[in-house]
Amino acid sequence: MPPLPSPSPRQLSFIKLCCILGLCCFYWPAAAQTSLELANTIRVKYGIPELAFAVVSADSIFEMHTLGVQRIHTRYGAKPDDRFHIGSNTKAITSFLAALLVEQGKASWEMKFFDLFPGLKKTSKKTYYNITLQDLLTFRARLPSYTYTFPHPTKDQIRGDEARQRLELAKYFLRQSPMKAIDGLTPSNADYVLAGLMLERIAKKTFKELVNDFGRAYQIYFGFDYPNLTDTLQPWGHDAGQHALPPADNYKLNWLLSAGNLNVSLPDYIKFIQLQLKGLKGKAPVLNAQTFCKLLYGLPNFSFGWFNQIDETTAHHIAYNEGNAGAFITRVKVIKEAGMAYIVFTNSASEQTTQGVSMLMSALEKKWGD
Repeated sequence: MPPLPSPSPRQLSFIKLCCILGLCCFYWPAAAQTSLELANTIRVKYGIPELAFAVVSADSIFEMHTLGVQRIHTRYGAKPDDRFHIGSNTKAITSFLAALLVEQGKASWEMKFFDLFPGLKKTSKKTYYNITLQDLLTFRARLPSYTYTFPHPTKDQIRGDEARQRLELAKYFLRQSPMKAIDGLTPSNADYVLAGLMLERIAKKTFKELVNDFGRAYQIYFGFDYPNLTDTLQPWGHDAGQHALPPADNYKLNWLLSAGNLNVSLPDYIKFIQLQLKGLKGKAPVLNAQTFCKLLYGLPNFSFGWFNQIDETTAHHIAYNEGNAGAFITRVKVIKEAGMAYIVFTNSASEQTTQGVSMLMSALEKKWGD
């Protein structure tokens, strides 16, 4: 029997991580086959009911697995086409829709919010008079911080149908004092509420129609709200205390539709991410490579729906984001020079879940490259 080849440094790192989690392999070639075991060990160790993950390039899917249960303390097993609420990962999709409208000549990045909504100007603070579509999509509009856990505004303050509520919400934000920038950014979901309103006014379609049109064009089925709201046999979200959340309409998530209220299956989300990877190489059917670079890496710290950084060791450009609307945590990372992306979906939002997601992401990068 010929001697086994020596493991590479990357494989040694992966084996070491397996050992830490109690999955020590007796000889190194098995390490190439331990991702699923490792992921399930992480899932159990950190109390994650359902976990899905993938490693992809522009043209290949190296790994794609879904494991666990859709709802804690039940036997509803995970299915490959299970849907996960992606929270703030919605922002990259909203920005992509904006880029399509810019490419079509219907919009420009410099288009001002009040050029489309002049009626709101008189009740708004002067600080916001010149905010543009780009400002809103890149967290540079200085609007006040807001997320679904904030007590104000209340439901009584924001009335009307869903579309009217988002307009009233914009009016509320524009009356508030601006946020102080940190590292040039003023991250707020309010920015994306206003950006969504702009896209609707520009396209003369609802945001849901824009999402559905895009989905049909690329065979990506996006849904809205938590998946179990329309199908109880889809994954249920779990809160910070690991309690399964029954189907319920969340009016605050409806307010944040364009900021973080989409759901999607892992196979369909892979199509969206592979579109980004193709685009960075100039091989996408829409937009050019420069536009894809602008979307993911064009501005420091946060570009169009994506946080970004340059890795100090590899000098690779990394775009990333995490979605967490209180019941699901989903994380994605796109590495330009490596031509790779890593995706982890879960149906829980505890601190332990965050730790488990970080552990799995680290393991996948050590195995496949960063």
